[in-house]
Amino acid sequence: MTRTGIKRETDLQLISDWIEPGNRVLDIGCGRGILLEHLHQTKATYGIGVDTDLSKIQSCIKRGVNAYQGEAESLLAQFPDRFFDWVVLSRTAQELGNPVEVITEALRVGKHLAIGFANYGYWKNRAALLKTGNVSTSNVFPDSWKSGTPYHPISVNSFEAFCQKAGFTIERAIYLGGDWKSPCQTFPNLRAGYALYALAQ
Repeated sequence: MTRTGIKRETDLQLISDWIEPGNRVLDIGCGRGILLEHLHQTKATYGIGVDTDLSKIQSCIKRGVNAYQGEAESLLAQFPDRFFDWVVLSRTAQELGNPVEVITEALRVGKHLAIGFANYGYWKNRAALLKTGNVSTSNVFPDSWKSGTPYHPISVNSFEAFCQKAGFTIERAIYLGGDWKSPCQTFPNLRAGYALYALAQ
């Protein structure tokens, strides 16, 4: 399976385990709607997706997934408090123009937020920076600065410190190794390639 396929399967399995049948789900950065389609088919959820990429929104529509092209901030502002059971922000927060605003709004409109990201503190990334003086690309960080995509690196420690300061409750946390499959229980800020959290306010 490709790296992209592994990431997608990880999201499907872990996030799906948290969501109950019939839940309302908003997926920010929904891509081609694979997660929302899966949740609808397996748990009869009501889902809405948002993404900035028109081609991905078109793929969502072909799958029968409700999705809108645009910025997350604009869509979130349209919903009342606690409208969704879950808001999903998987592998998207680091590419947002204002991730703190989106996370805060997501926890206003959603009872829970599932948020996952590649851990910038991963040891291979640190080693490459120490050895070469450059931020290198890897399986965990595949995009270079030349890709043109906005990028705000997130580490496990910095994210958990942010949650504590903001008063967000970390209900669950899952850390996976560099293969994005193996559980990583010790020293996750150093050893985890991927972190997934369930937050509440």
